Amino acid sequence: MLVYAEIACIDWRMAMPIPEQLDYVQATAIPEVFVTAHEAMMHLGRLKRGDSVLIHAAAGGVGSAAVQLAHATEVTIFATAEASKLERVVRLGIDHAIDYHTQDFADVVAQKTGGRGLDVVVDFAGAPYFARNIASLANGGRLVQVGILGGGGQVSVHLETILYRHIQIIGTVMKSRAQAEKHAMVRRFREHWLKRFSGGRRIEPVVDSTFPLALAADAHRRMESSANVGKIILTMW
Repeated sequence: MLVYAEIACIDWRMAMPIPEQLDYVQATAIPEVFVTAHEAMMHLGRLKRGDSVLIHAAAGGVGSAAVQLAHATEVTIFATAEASKLERVVRLGIDHAIDYHTQDFADVVAQKTGGRGLDVVVDFAGAPYFARNIASLANGGRLVQVGILGGGGQVSVHLETILYRHIQIIGTVMKSRAQAEKHAMVRRFREHWLKRFSGGRRIEPVVDSTFPLALAADAHRRMESSANVGKIILTMW
């Protein structure tokens, strides 16, 4: 059962110091989304400077975090979102914004890359995007599956595609990891990125809105309507 509480007990190895210049609301928007984005895209996807990446659901919490980390890594960023949200997510550093309602992202990727494809795809949708994600990868590309919001179940891929194009499919979810692995995830993020939330060339948590705990139902309605860009925060005051 999940509940809201004013006080919670956590494993101290999962905690991080709050960067200078950030308040509690901004700090709340860092841990899970940025740690997940780093683990999926940077650690497992091995994204590096000069690469190219497709980030789905770029307006979401993890997606908007991934866009910022990718931009800071100096890569070419393709990203999908609803048309109404594209203007806001483009400000985070996207090179090629794709309205997933009216554009086929695989066609856009093929056109913009001259058929080469991308080094990394980070996906939250699942089965509906799987075949096109594979088609969007370059030789040696990595698909990192972070969620299945659009549906799970069976998908199919020709093994020849995996073998001859040296493609890797990597699944990751934080909740099923052993505690020691979670400690390592937090440590990797903290050592690589936490200092970038202060000073020049800052990375900033994307806070969509805040609601007092008494209006938690309104916060849930906003999240369920998919109107948010970034994190929705509940405050205790």
